[in-house]
Amino acid sequence: MEQNVLTDTNLVGYGEKYVGKVRDVYRQPERLILITTDRHSSFDRIIAHIPWKGQVLNQLSVWWFDQTKDIVPNHVIAIPDPNVTIARVCTPLPIEAVVRGYITGVTDTSLWTHYAKGKRDFGNFTLPDGLQKNQKLERSVFTPSTKSDTHDQTLSPDEMVASNIISRGLIDTIEAVATALYERGAAVAAERGLILVDTKYEFGIDAGGELMLIDELHTPDSSRFWEASSYEERFAQGMEPEYFDKEFLRLWFKEHSDPYRDETLPQAPADMVEELSRRYLSIAERITGEPFEPGATPILKRIADNISSYAVH
Repeated sequence: MEQNVLTDTNLVGYGEKYVGKVRDVYRQPERLILITTDRHSSFDRIIAHIPWKGQVLNQLSVWWFDQTKDIVPNHVIAIPDPNVTIARVCTPLPIEAVVRGYITGVTDTSLWTHYAKGKRDFGNFTLPDGLQKNQKLERSVFTPSTKSDTHDQTLSPDEMVASNIISRGLIDTIEAVATALYERGAAVAAERGLILVDTKYEFGIDAGGELMLIDELHTPDSSRFWEASSYEERFAQGMEPEYFDKEFLRLWFKEHSDPYRDETLPQAPADMVEELSRRYLSIAERITGEPFEPGATPILKRIADNISSYAVH
């Protein structure tokens, strides 16, 4: 393992371990130890390790949690290390709360894909004819989806209630909270010359029955950002906006392998890994207004030292 890349953890004495796509989670009775690694997931597998990505995701989420705690409580208890969040134990809700301010996307579940096929009525909102790809919507829209290990499904709030996935009162509350979070995020991003295009939120219920914002918030992994200064001109010319996402690395793997079927994938090009790392650092610095300060290496030893007081015996 390279000194500045955190691929995984194997800590003993910190509770039961669960491995997510990006985070290693150690569960204790009343708290979670969330360690954000540098794993980069696409095609339902790990395709690369991006230096400092874990630190960026963890610290940027913490920054946003602090900016939005007046809207909804969050799961953060403490931040003992740049890659670690000590969090409240919550029961996660079985939905992803997706809010979109622009009509865009290329996947099967994207708003633009459905719209281009003729769909106008999305259950809780209706879109007018004549919209173009990447256009700003008159108001942000709420497009929740189910959470699944195989394939997420976008359903309207009415469909979710009818399927007994969630109660009417809770989905209405989540829609109001998620919309407020998006509007706050979009306003802060705009001050930094960025457009918060769309984003997803995850919520849980804590031991006291209170709604909690969990997971991550307004990071490059959970959100789409565009460069604001060039958006209008590029949109008018039918060009794609300047973006900050990881699509270029996904495309490379699709061109050089069958990433869903090949047992072994080629190694990600070093220059692309470096570029993606640079993008993560750049957007974090622009949003927080603070220079990125890499944590001490080796990362794993630093983490073990910093969280030693949270061990369970």
